Amino acid sequence: MRIYTLLFLMFSATIMYAQNTGSIVGKLIDKEYNNEPLPFANILIKGTTTGTTSDFDGLYAFENLTPGSYTLIFSFVGYETQEITVTVETDKVTEVNVPMAASAASLSEVIITTTTRKESEVALLLEQKKALEIKESIGAERLSEIGVSDAAGATTKISGVTKSEGSGDVYIRGLGDRYLSTSMNGLPIPSDDVNNKNINLNLFTTNIIENIGISKTYTTSSYADQASGNVDVVSKKYSKKGFSIGISSGLNTAVTGLDGDFKKTIISDDATFGFHQKEFALVDLITNQGWDPLVQDNTTNFGISLNGAYKFDVFGKEVKLFGAASHGQSFEYREGMFRSYRANIEDNGFPRSTANPSNALNNVPDVQDYYSNINTTAYLRGDITLSDNHTIGYNHLFVNKSQDRVYEAGRNGLGYVFDQQPQENGAFIRDQNFKQTTMFVNQLMGEHKLSERNTLNWADGYNFVLAEEPNRIRNEANILNPSEVTYAYVGGFQQRKSSQKIEDFEYNGYIQNAYEFGKLDEDENRPLKLNVGGDFRYKERDFKSQFIGVNARDFIVPNVDSFTTTFTSSNFNTSSSPELKLIEQQPDIYNADLTTFAGYANLDFGLNKRLSGNVGVRFERDEINVAWNVKNFIDRDTGTPRIGILNREYTDIYPSINLKYALNEKQFLRLASSITQTLPEFKEFAPFEYVSPTGRVIKGNPELVKSAIFNIDAKWEFFPSSEELFSATAFYKNIQDPLNLAQARGSAGIFQYYNTGDAATVFGLEFEGRVSILENEDEKGILNLTANVTQMWFNQDLYEEFQYFNKTESDLQGASDFILNGSLSYNSRKENEFIATLTGNYSSDKIYALGSPEDLQNSATLFNDEIIEKGFVTLDMVVSKQFNKNLSLKLSGKNLLNPSIEQAQQITIFDVNDNIVSSSKDVVQSYKKGSQFSLGLTYKF
Repeated sequence: MRIYTLLFLMFSATIMYAQNTGSIVGKLIDKEYNNEPLPFANILIKGTTTGTTSDFDGLYAFENLTPGSYTLIFSFVGYETQEITVTVETDKVTEVNVPMAASAASLSEVIITTTTRKESEVALLLEQKKALEIKESIGAERLSEIGVSDAAGATTKISGVTKSEGSGDVYIRGLGDRYLSTSMNGLPIPSDDVNNKNINLNLFTTNIIENIGISKTYTTSSYADQASGNVDVVSKKYSKKGFSIGISSGLNTAVTGLDGDFKKTIISDDATFGFHQKEFALVDLITNQGWDPLVQDNTTNFGISLNGAYKFDVFGKEVKLFGAASHGQSFEYREGMFRSYRANIEDNGFPRSTANPSNALNNVPDVQDYYSNINTTAYLRGDITLSDNHTIGYNHLFVNKSQDRVYEAGRNGLGYVFDQQPQENGAFIRDQNFKQTTMFVNQLMGEHKLSERNTLNWADGYNFVLAEEPNRIRNEANILNPSEVTYAYVGGFQQRKSSQKIEDFEYNGYIQNAYEFGKLDEDENRPLKLNVGGDFRYKERDFKSQFIGVNARDFIVPNVDSFTTTFTSSNFNTSSSPELKLIEQQPDIYNADLTTFAGYANLDFGLNKRLSGNVGVRFERDEINVAWNVKNFIDRDTGTPRIGILNREYTDIYPSINLKYALNEKQFLRLASSITQTLPEFKEFAPFEYVSPTGRVIKGNPELVKSAIFNIDAKWEFFPSSEELFSATAFYKNIQDPLNLAQARGSAGIFQYYNTGDAATVFGLEFEGRVSILENEDEKGILNLTANVTQMWFNQDLYEEFQYFNKTESDLQGASDFILNGSLSYNSRKENEFIATLTGNYSSDKIYALGSPEDLQNSATLFNDEIIEKGFVTLDMVVSKQFNKNLSLKLSGKNLLNPSIEQAQQITIFDVNDNIVSSSKDVVQSYKKGSQFSLGLTYKF
């Protein structure tokens, strides 16, 4: 209730932040010379002394104009002077492209378009040119042209960025979730998956995105917890009054091949539109709910979206609102295999057999995985200008994301699980889980122009995430023969129902004052601007997990789809043998909080027209507290079981410098250097063990410390035209105390987070090209090619406890050393546009988990080698057609190549004399996701 009360009060208090100025940008072309760009032409605002000249690309811009009507005068020696009247709207960019000729050009040739400031491709390229840091953005205008549907897809159009089809994570310069940060309108936002640091960008559909910006270098106004960069989602606001509705339908090729035999969990019966309502307590669910999955009748993907924009007056103030909502369901089926290994032992412990030919702990050649995903998103943005100098606003995002998953392995009777009772062969595993995540993001912002030189900005946010697994069901059994199945009973929890609940609360905010110094130059800019500000962030997590197990030893059922017949009240109440025994485990809990205080000062400077930059320093104090009570923990010092606490305090100075040198109007050199950090996440600290459906166990580590990172970048940029770009970047990172997921020693074969060495280094080269292959008569690209490639070299030393088989160094966990993204897009550039885009992505192999020795004394022969996620190519296609100003159609195909997504591990077998018997790279996990096709219609009112 407190959440909704807070939302009501915040929304009632005010509505979203808005700029109170607009811009005019455009391009001049020379009709006397084959429509080449016309540089050095004069553009003057009639009746004022404000003017500018076009650059080498014919580009010009007027920024920070008060909304209203302006007459622009375009002149050039020997050419006819033209006067054009333009209307400037609040927080929009009006693009005016003008052909110049010796005789007056026809007014019909002048192209005037109006769009939101940060949606315009021309405005964003101008912003990238002017930016002091290395920053790249992509706006809604370009996203629409190339048919991108979400923020995750948008980021892959930026050099050095890729998205993993396997995990859905976004990687910047090969570095994944741990090394980057995500914000929305400049404020931190939570993850929709508590196992990740960053939110899944797929949740941000393009109908709520104004632009996506990626800062690959650091400035002191940002939180220091980033290494590869920051992704900032600038959300959409009112542009013009209207309403639209979109519907889509589609299919997954892997799902259609099941002929109606698609499984869903029995838990899904308690969910409506992705919202779960638990009817019984966990212990009562043992007998009051079944144990066998159900069949999903309809597996057609569908979606619906609504957008609306409206403005009205309140007490003489114009209020602008923009809202969007969407709901959709999709289905996915994965079929493959899974293995896990422990140490390279043959004769000394793991006998070779027909069922388990190597030393696998688990070997299941038939894995079937069924996913049903439902996403509901609601977004509201409002804008109000209190006066010419004061604006305040409010932003709200609601997300409800659910995933219903049935995992089965070993149905064909060929599964193997080491040390399982009553037998190792014929192993069968089923895991049913319904996950629901509900997220609220609320942001309140303000801008106050205190004087001509002084501007004060502030913002605060409140975020809440509730992540639940209300009733996870797991069964482990043995298929004795085609008509007899019995239950496994090694530890008493092979048959269980469990629940997990995580609540995250976060408050954050910033305040920044910018003061400009010096005399105005000819572009009405001052040479110095001092930015002084501070940040605050408080994040808290409450975690609880509980198992209710059932010992079902000696029960026999006819098949793996008849488990419900065993777990009945009558079987629990009988005194005969066999009988069911309930095992209730004390809940695992942990509580954690992060408090960050920071203050910073940085100076923007322009020494002359060529050299400019930003230099600053940040003071930041981060404090992390975690307290836990979990079963798999014993305090080393006191011997106390289950209970423990930790406190980490980090107080440091983080400097940054960004320099830009203009070689000419088209080319720039940039140099940047900074110190940042990577803080461990709550889940990485807390020693709770999470068991995945495959049986992999991932555990936190209270002994972790943060990583400190030194960054340096050098970049060359070349803008041949207003729509084209070439760039090359070299970068270097030195990471102290790198954090990695690694395999732990011990018979359990778990995975754990560690500081695995003293230092790691990253060196990379990055190249990007964006060119128009064909243009129309208005110099607009109708066939455009975008490509970017990144090559990196990683190296980290390893502590002795992670050294084995003469391996003393390693790559970084989760990092790809080669990334290639490309897209070919056709746009008819006519009134009713036809757009077709083909997009390809590739990222090379990366380490899923580092290896480790099983036995330090025999690390040359007893070890678990690193697990590698294999690289693969993805190919997507989007075709859209605008029939009229109201109706459009879009056809999309994703994952067209449907590659195998694999993990592999080098397995080396030794005999009792430590001689190598065999060595091979075994695939330990493999599946395909299927290709997904959809057809959508959008109608605008």
